[in-house]
Amino acid sequence: MDIIYKNFYRHFYLKTGGFIPTKPLNQSLFPGDYFQIKNGEIILLGNLYRNAIIASEDADLSAVIGLNASNWNFNLGISKPYSGRGNGHGAIEGQFEFSKQILAFANRGSFIFKAEEPQSIKINNWNDIQQQLIIKFTQTLFSFRELYVVTESATAASTTLAIASDANAELELASDAENFGLVDIFGHQNTKTIQSKDIEYCHRETKRKPAYFKAKKLVVQEEKLAYFISDFINNTTYSNEWTAAFFDSNFHNDTDYNAQMIMQNAQGHFLDMLQSNELNPNTALLYFKWVDSNLDDIEKLFSNYGN
Repeated sequence: MDIIYKNFYRHFYLKTGGFIPTKPLNQSLFPGDYFQIKNGEIILLGNLYRNAIIASEDADLSAVIGLNASNWNFNLGISKPYSGRGNGHGAIEGQFEFSKQILAFANRGSFIFKAEEPQSIKINNWNDIQQQLIIKFTQTLFSFRELYVVTESATAASTTLAIASDANAELELASDAENFGLVDIFGHQNTKTIQSKDIEYCHRETKRKPAYFKAKKLVVQEEKLAYFISDFINNTTYSNEWTAAFFDSNFHNDTDYNAQMIMQNAQGHFLDMLQSNELNPNTALLYFKWVDSNLDDIEKLFSNYGN
């Protein structure tokens, strides 16, 4: 999936209050699914309930939750240079009227998205199960250092998305539905695409796929990470002198360690340097916690592509 889609993913997160589209698009993720992001792809590993990581008596899922539909209709870089009514003639129905509209996409990655009747279902008792999940995922059942757990999945009665592959792309639409006049016909069930230019993706989904999700991410506690980084920098302060003496060489080894850069790239790696048995089921909660997935995680979905 190209970087063209990145605008859509970022705006989707911001507009819908934290939901992220699946990758690839229109795949399904359910509450309790756990996954990793590898090479810009979501790698599904299992489900809390299907794999009995959470006991059946501890399963607590919400009823269907209605979402604000106005938050699920948005676009970027879209204009409508033409909207109007036309007349046609069919062999069977004779004369008929139709609505016609042209959508113009200003830039590569410009998009338009529309969803009907968005709904979600979520894990109700996350606060009650999150600590046991840390212990099970990092110690007793698995040894994960990076993991996501889906806590809420969203669907819609229908969704329609179009994304431009180049600047000045166009989409010409027509609908024979009555009572539309000059209003927006994009995403309507009776709307047909007449022609398109430089459109990367155009799809209407009419099944309620749980293709949008919120997730919790397993991360290292900040105070533990700060301790590891401070210790690392202290231990490497005099490495230049040691290198010169040990290797009997004139190699230059004056390295400037940036604590902020190390912090950004250190998740999980410093735990590999712990002494044997220092991280165990009794101490796991001191080292790990869950945080909400965010825009940084969307960046990971496009980490294989240039900016």
